[in-house]
Amino acid sequence: MIPVPSPAALLAALVVAGTGAATAQVRAASAPDGGEHWSFQRLPAAVPLPAATADATHPIDRFVRARLRELGIASAPPADPATLLRRAHLTLTGLPPDLADLDAFLREPSPAAFERAVDALLASPRHAEHMASYWLDAARYADTYGYQSDVHREVWPWRDWVIRAFADNLPYDRFVTWQLAGDLLPDATTETRLATCFNRLHRQTNEGGSVEEEFRVDYVADRVNTFGTAFLGLTVECARCHDHKFDPLSQRDYYRLFAFFDDIDESGLYSHFTDAVPTPVLDLPTPEQQQALAAATTRVAAAEAALAAWDAQVGAATAAAFEGWLEQEVPPVLEPPVGSFSFEELGPKGELANGGSSQAAGRADAGAARAPGRVGNALELDGETALTFPGVADFTRDDPFTIALWLRPAERHERAVVWHRSRAWTDAGSRGYELLLEEGRPSAALIHFWPGDAIRVRAAEPLPVGSWSHVAVSYDGSGRAAGLRIWVDGQRAPVEIVRDHLVRTIQGGGANALTIGARFRDRGLRGGTVDELQVFDRELAEPEVAELAAPGSWAALWRRRHAGGDARRQLALVFTASRPERTRLVAELNAARRARSGVVDAIRAIMTMAELPEPRTAHVLLRGRYDAPGEPVEPGTPAALPPLPVGERVDRLALARWLTAPDHPLTARVAVNRIWAMHFGRGLVATPEDFGCQGARPEYPDLLDWLARWFVDSGWDQRALHRLILTSATWQQSSACDAAARSRDPANELLARGPRFRLRAEVIRDSALFVGGALVEQIGGPPVRPWQPDGLWREKSGATYVRTPGEASRRRSLYTYWKRTSAPPGMTLLDANERDVCVVRRESTTTPLQTLLLWNDPQYVDAAQALATRALREGGPDTTARVTLMFRLVTSHHPDTAELAMLTAAWDTERSAFAATPTGATALLAAGDLPIPADLDPLDLATATALASTLLSLSAPQTLR
Repeated sequence: MIPVPSPAALLAALVVAGTGAATAQVRAASAPDGGEHWSFQRLPAAVPLPAATADATHPIDRFVRARLRELGIASAPPADPATLLRRAHLTLTGLPPDLADLDAFLREPSPAAFERAVDALLASPRHAEHMASYWLDAARYADTYGYQSDVHREVWPWRDWVIRAFADNLPYDRFVTWQLAGDLLPDATTETRLATCFNRLHRQTNEGGSVEEEFRVDYVADRVNTFGTAFLGLTVECARCHDHKFDPLSQRDYYRLFAFFDDIDESGLYSHFTDAVPTPVLDLPTPEQQQALAAATTRVAAAEAALAAWDAQVGAATAAAFEGWLEQEVPPVLEPPVGSFSFEELGPKGELANGGSSQAAGRADAGAARAPGRVGNALELDGETALTFPGVADFTRDDPFTIALWLRPAERHERAVVWHRSRAWTDAGSRGYELLLEEGRPSAALIHFWPGDAIRVRAAEPLPVGSWSHVAVSYDGSGRAAGLRIWVDGQRAPVEIVRDHLVRTIQGGGANALTIGARFRDRGLRGGTVDELQVFDRELAEPEVAELAAPGSWAALWRRRHAGGDARRQLALVFTASRPERTRLVAELNAARRARSGVVDAIRAIMTMAELPEPRTAHVLLRGRYDAPGEPVEPGTPAALPPLPVGERVDRLALARWLTAPDHPLTARVAVNRIWAMHFGRGLVATPEDFGCQGARPEYPDLLDWLARWFVDSGWDQRALHRLILTSATWQQSSACDAAARSRDPANELLARGPRFRLRAEVIRDSALFVGGALVEQIGGPPVRPWQPDGLWREKSGATYVRTPGEASRRRSLYTYWKRTSAPPGMTLLDANERDVCVVRRESTTTPLQTLLLWNDPQYVDAAQALATRALREGGPDTTARVTLMFRLVTSHHPDTAELAMLTAAWDTERSAFAATPTGATALLAAGDLPIPADLDPLDLATATALASTLLSLSAPQTLR
């Protein structure tokens, strides 16, 4: 027995709670003589086994029966063969045995036959799916973001990765490492990177008024909390705001863990107006898309090389043509803009005439005020007023363009929108392009999803306040920050590259016009004045930009065309850009880029982890507040646990390797305990979420340590651990017990009898469909939406639930669509959690509503009708044979004499009732999806369906015994 803190010791700790002294006192109180709490002690290199006895040769039995002998308690006898096989099927696959498997085992119910059955079950896809359903709770997996809008997000490829991991029996240390840091492995693959989606499955928001940094910090905190619960079995979140009140975890420890998960280029919000996947993301192309992308990328590279080669040779190849061009007396006419707006006049409805080659007009909101301009009149804006120009600047990420205007800011704006083509700021998913003032500095960007899928450059110097500046932005269509330039007063401005990773489209989300001065949910150009907007559908050369800023500079440059030096260089830029050969090569390059973008934009993407080039500096957050940073901290592990290895790079991969060290105090113990609970209904530690001082102590600490050490030494082999547990006499005992035994040990902590517990919601539903042959066993793929009552989604988030028709509605519950604000009601009534946060232990209840669900939910009506159909077809015309078959399918046992009599009487009663009221039979059979088989009597089918519904609602199919 492990001593626990005395009430006096705990009270003394609580008196000084919140201080370092509290942690020290609780730690001292957690073990005898002030030693470490049992769970913080390193896993021993070896754990002695009790001596073998005649009734205890298996290692698990040697621990358990030695203890029971000390207490004078007898072990229960073995479970009968039918119960044992049913138990194995349910606990390993979440489905009962079919009768063929059951009868084959009953013909040879030997230990060897049972072990063969266990091996077959462990190797089956059903086992992988069943194991995955448990992990989805720990990973807080859902198909929606959560919070108010709670819209769809596509993360099911990660769920399918989990299934594959269990199907491949991926060793647990790699299962952990890949999910925590698969992107950082030296030989990282698509699979290992995909695994890291585990860290991104927390809730996310995009509600108006949300502070981006506040929620980003919450997301990182959720990763820390999930790490603590799923792998350490500790309530680390208690230390987010202050030192842990009971466990030796300081607030500084918490933020040292926080620092491991803080270094990805993510936003605190997801896109409100687009379906962009929050960055960082991993592309998941199909084989066909991979092939198409490779071909498109090769085509782009070839087009870029051809253009670069032409540019490199242009001097020699076109020297004569260039000299002839320079002989013109009149300077060549520069190509006009597609949009040119002088703001001299406003139409009666705010129309703005377009003097460019395009006929598309602009429009000014009523709040735009006439003001003296740089040239004639200008428009002064108030931060809410916008000027819109539809049809003149519908550029893609592959289109070169230039946008220029005169700008006079009235203040040094911390942030202000100058122009954009997007729907809203990044708090709602700004997809498009934009020019901002940030601390007064021009900042240009093309954005798919900020910050991880975008390019942005920011000028080094702010614009002067109260003075006119000519500001132009040019872009070459490359998707690279180097191709995005800012020009101030005709000169290329020095810039810093803020982001340089644009992969996908910048269009979509409802943006339909170039807009000046304001943007939804953003800060406009308050007090700013704009003049002479010009839009070009090409990248302007340096002299062309200079001409916009200083009309006449082109003519002046031309007059110096024979002077050589810089004048000749600038003229060569314009000449080269106008050559037909180069125009053709540029067009081919742009076409190649657009083709590649068409492939890229169709590829599925999923949220994953990817480190920033430079890590953020993490801080202790005072009281856990995002806006109250305290002392800076480096990534590190809790002081009460072993330190990280010295001399290694400190990142998530180091954290994962630290976690899976062979002597780590918690990892193997926590994992073994969770697997034990799958088979016994409770862990050796009854609080799998809390191995700390407030958690339950293990009744068999030596057995837990022995199993943990055996698990590590097995190579973290999860299947082998399942097999070890199921082949023990302890697990194979009968769960039946008398009143005295139940009174002495109601929770079966001493393991003197076999497991007995209520099955998970998924197992109850899937088994009901399975026994009648209605379960559709298709592995993986997008989630499906079986029947649920109308209006639940509309009530929660204004969405409409559209049911998936046909067979898809009868797939395993693992694939049921999970909406966080409205989890599947048939699952939550059976105690499934909402998956808002990491949960490693579900509560178990028994309520009348659960029985009503099993009687009336159309999914269960379908299950009952399928079972009835099978019984009528396979049981023949005899009533006794039919009800016996149904009973066996549901319970895996033959009914005894009394049970058979009740079943037969129930059949006769139901048939008489339906015969008297045929509309009742019709209504019952119409409640589900399954059609009425033409070869069966509807009266018999309704009778059998009613009896099947009763059987499926009994305790037997809902309980593992």
